Amino acid sequence: MNQQLIQELALLTSEARNPESWDIDLLPTEDILRKINGADREVPVAVEREIPHISQAVDAIVAAFGQGGRLIYMGAGTSGRLGILDAVECPPTYGITEDMVVALIAGGGDAIYRAQEGAEDSLELGATDLKKISLSAADVVVGIAASGRTPYVIGGLRYARTLGCTTVALACNKSAVIAEEADIAILPEVGPEILTGSTRMKAGTAQKLVLNMLTTASMIRLGKSFYNLMVDVKATNEKLVSRTRRIVMEATGVQLEEADRVLQKCGHNAKLAIMMILSGLGREAAETALHSANGFLRRALQGCHKSPATVCGTEKKAAVEKSLS
Repeated sequence: MNQQLIQELALLTSEARNPESWDIDLLPTEDILRKINGADREVPVAVEREIPHISQAVDAIVAAFGQGGRLIYMGAGTSGRLGILDAVECPPTYGITEDMVVALIAGGGDAIYRAQEGAEDSLELGATDLKKISLSAADVVVGIAASGRTPYVIGGLRYARTLGCTTVALACNKSAVIAEEADIAILPEVGPEILTGSTRMKAGTAQKLVLNMLTTASMIRLGKSFYNLMVDVKATNEKLVSRTRRIVMEATGVQLEEADRVLQKCGHNAKLAIMMILSGLGREAAETALHSANGFLRRALQGCHKSPATVCGTEKKAAVEKSLS
């Protein structure tokens, strides 16, 4: 078995030796850093080649959300931690519930802080963890593995497919085994690492970029932005309270005092405050308009305005005209 695994790893690009760093152990600090930086520049190019597949995954995720489904990440080691990092940022950034984007890591909670590398070798554990969260056909499961051969991820994807879930493989080798277990394969091949096999580096960066794209694009498609403003951000600390104020001011053209006044009326909900200011509606009517537009602020404004002139004030009028253009 060990000999077979050695042979398998020898075929993976992510495990190959990088000819650009053969002398890295002899270099001064600045030269080492330039080697690392030069290698990192290859990552976004590799991710760009996968945009058509990333787009397919986003469309599947948006469709799942529309049916009450969830986005579920699963991985081991660095891959699992990256999934957790992306998932935990979604509720405060986009105002969603904590069970809408879920992340599983081989070995459970302890593996977040301490390596539990042996846990990734179990096919059964991947399925078991999905059963624990009551996986359903409405969910999308994204298996993350730099090597593309992690048994924990393979087991999870296989179980997910038996339920009819849409499955996505994210790996950094074109020959990834998990690609055969998924409906959609995202395979940014970033090449050998500066330190051989240290896939927390280029491979990890590629995975992080892809995960950012999956959730960010999906949330935009769900109406979580107004232009490029995060209008569903949760004001859960002092910094985020200030951010909601700035968002409202940017979107409407009002001054801080007016932004604060309306935000106080609507529980510091930036999207609702913008809707109230730009439409001139009261809270209840603004909430109804947003609900009718499925949370899309631009659509809600288009639906309730016959003319921007109905809004008092030059700044508000200009903001509405811009929002409807």
